[in-house]
Amino acid sequence: MSSIDPVDLTAKLVRCPSVTPADGGAQEVLFDLLTEAGFDCALADRGGIKNLFARWGNKGNTRSFGFNGHTDVVPIGNEADWTMPPFGAEIKDGIMYGRGTTDMKSGVAAFTAAAIDFVRDTPPDGSIVLAITGDEEAEGIDGTRALLDYMQEAGERMDVCLVGEPTCPNKMGEMIKIGRRGSLNAHFRVIGKQGHAAYPHRANNPMPAMMRLMDQLASHQLDEGTDHFDPSTLAIVTVDTGNPATNVIPAETRATVNIRFNDKHSGASLTTWLEEQAAAIRDSFGVQVELKVKISGESFITPPGELSDLVSKAVQAETGVTPELSTSGGTSDARFMKHHCPVVEFGLVGQSMHEVDENVEVAQIHQLKSIYTRILKDYFA
Repeated sequence: MSSIDPVDLTAKLVRCPSVTPADGGAQEVLFDLLTEAGFDCALADRGGIKNLFARWGNKGNTRSFGFNGHTDVVPIGNEADWTMPPFGAEIKDGIMYGRGTTDMKSGVAAFTAAAIDFVRDTPPDGSIVLAITGDEEAEGIDGTRALLDYMQEAGERMDVCLVGEPTCPNKMGEMIKIGRRGSLNAHFRVIGKQGHAAYPHRANNPMPAMMRLMDQLASHQLDEGTDHFDPSTLAIVTVDTGNPATNVIPAETRATVNIRFNDKHSGASLTTWLEEQAAAIRDSFGVQVELKVKISGESFITPPGELSDLVSKAVQAETGVTPELSTSGGTSDARFMKHHCPVVEFGLVGQSMHEVDENVEVAQIHQLKSIYTRILKDYFA
């Protein structure tokens, strides 16, 4: 087998319309390529989601390096807004366009190409594992968690894991993620009593109660940050009443807030605080307040050390840039991998992810493969 071109592989994956939960053939492309390269491949499909587990080397090897990534993508939105075909993977002036070029089919292509070429050219004393999911952009219930369940049942393991998500804000090599903030959504429903707007004393308007609640939540400073995390944030993302009549006091109103929290909090502690705030509003305004909380993930950190040093040195050697160790950004599947082994994230510049005309510099894909290859060489040295 000749050297794997990560740009060509990225293009093949982008041409698979894998909007969650559809796969579009992306996992099949990787399954066939990795099988041909001598990897033991298994499908860990669950709930209609296609997931791929691949291992080179013996299961019982003393050292096992893992990569994690996803082939699913977000919807394209209005196709008419795109100036390039969203699943065309067309290259113009050194830039490839298409949904998933940045987030994160180029990352999957780069670590797949690096792993295949590495084991062919310098077979390591150990094993390399690739855990690739089709359910990262949605709930993640049947994605990386399904792969981890499969690994536990099959006796498979990673000693360390690198997630290939885009991590660099502006230039290649400037940031490694060593942790992520937690995230939760809180859905409030305030129920009062409907009535005529000219006779407010006969009604119980839920709107002032909701406005007071939202103001108190948004005005509260959750913390001032911690050693490795910025301050936690709370954002009001929607307030919905759906009242078309100006002479009617509505019976109820709804609102949702999103909290991104650091390691000073947990999903449980924040839920308790939200419940206390809701109860105070209920008592003050004589309304009913319902609260539903959905926790997407807890905050976590892989303390700076051997793994982050390994990745940092490889990034610096290939780019000339000393990366910052960060916990910024949203959630990723690293929040699941951290239960299995130490995990960090490194990938290319992510400025256009989820945007119309999402794109990636072709040169960055080659550079990313080189970085991943150096990481493997240094890990197994």
